Amino acid sequence: MITEARKYQAFYTKSTPIVDYMVSKLQLNSLDKILEPCGGDGVFIDCIIEHNEFAKIDICELNPFAINILQKKYSNFQNINIRECDTLLDDELSFNSNFGGFYDKIIANPPYGAWQDYEKRIILKKMYSDLYAKESYTLFLYRCIELLKDNGILSFIIPDTFLNLHMHKSIRKHILTKTKIKELALFPSSFFPGVNFGYANLSIITLQKSNNQIEIRNNSFEVKTNYNNVEQLNNRNEDDLKIYTFSQNEILENPDYAFLISDNSLVSKTINNSKLKLGDIANCVTGFYSGNDKVYLKVNSHNLKNGKNYEIIDSKKINKDYKNINDILNGIETEKCYLPIVKGGNTKFLKPVGWYMNWSTEAVSHYKNDKKARFQNPKFYFKFGIGVPMISSSSITASLIENKLFDQSIVGIFPFEENLTYYLLAFLNSPTCNKLIRTINPSANNPANYLKKIPYKIPTEIQKNKIDEQITIILNSIKENGNYSSDNEKIINLIIEEIYGF
Repeated sequence: MITEARKYQAFYTKSTPIVDYMVSKLQLNSLDKILEPCGGDGVFIDCIIEHNEFAKIDICELNPFAINILQKKYSNFQNINIRECDTLLDDELSFNSNFGGFYDKIIANPPYGAWQDYEKRIILKKMYSDLYAKESYTLFLYRCIELLKDNGILSFIIPDTFLNLHMHKSIRKHILTKTKIKELALFPSSFFPGVNFGYANLSIITLQKSNNQIEIRNNSFEVKTNYNNVEQLNNRNEDDLKIYTFSQNEILENPDYAFLISDNSLVSKTINNSKLKLGDIANCVTGFYSGNDKVYLKVNSHNLKNGKNYEIIDSKKINKDYKNINDILNGIETEKCYLPIVKGGNTKFLKPVGWYMNWSTEAVSHYKNDKKARFQNPKFYFKFGIGVPMISSSSITASLIENKLFDQSIVGIFPFEENLTYYLLAFLNSPTCNKLIRTINPSANNPANYLKKIPYKIPTEIQKNKIDEQITIILNSIKENGNYSSDNEKIINLIIEEIYGF
């Protein structure tokens, strides 16, 4: 059963500084027609009527419990109209948006990731066909932009994921071609103590609807980050903040219209201007999943991270000659049917062998037919390449896949030219690469689609030979001693820095 909290995802804005900041951005005047598309407990309305008691306000709210609160609260206000309706589907709002907008000002803390039943999701996909229908806040943002009059102003508090994630490309384009961004404030969700949003960072976006494409493209706006506390939103002293200035035309020319926010302008320029990307010189693919690892996966030691819940492998069942089996993708018929598999975990250059997957013919048949299993990209199984964990800590890491199986927590990178493998292994572990991927996607996730976008610069033969030499030393040291000298890594990173310029 879906709980009320999960259904509505209503995180009310109990922060006075945030409310004051957002209302101040609306530039209220006495003639405004204002919309609150998800009224909640009316915290924005309270602030608005403090500044303009007679503002004409429409409130939409889907939650019947919240509707009761709002009706009691504003029963004496003839200028406040409250409707129990679904903002995303309501016919009256659709009519108003189809005729060029209706509201002068819109303000909201829309629901994030609210549960949509399957019938509603089908309708939403038809209505908002270009958007990612599972994420409710982007649907609200799109809907409300359409409900604004020309020159109308909107202020929303939403997760910052719309800035970079591939799935939100369409909403970025809509913002950048239909509005002029006035300001973007980025801050941690910890500014809301005791509330779990499921997002690390939030943003407040203030924008103005515009039909003038020349003004839109030439519009410049500030992105403010590095807030230490929520009170800084209204503090005119901005000495502690990081402030970036962009033109909308600049963002529109970025790959997927992404907001590339970096302290080093050379990083953004490299991403925008690079003729070659990682996806142009290598396959970047997601790996294998058995569908039930507790049954099919074993470990050689319970000391492995997360290894306590798995059975210890019988060494007699490990097949060390699997590389010589021609039809390996159909499984192994002998008792020695367990193969090494590379899993996630932030280990540089080379992971120790510790995990083994059942690769018997019966097991492989299961993997190919079971609905939960993922027998995906099999032509890359047991190939020589590189594995990058889908989820990393502070820095991206990469380790060698030496003709092993790799699981779905890994993105396998297989250069079209195998002799580039050591160079890419070095690059993917470098601070330079980390700056690039964290600008492309600031989250800790490294899906294949984002790795493909990393700029690739061709090294000179001398540079490549030096890196290959150092990687060989590192790999041999790990195999012999279990570790390597940081001096070799420093040499590599300096060469990468020389190639990229940062």
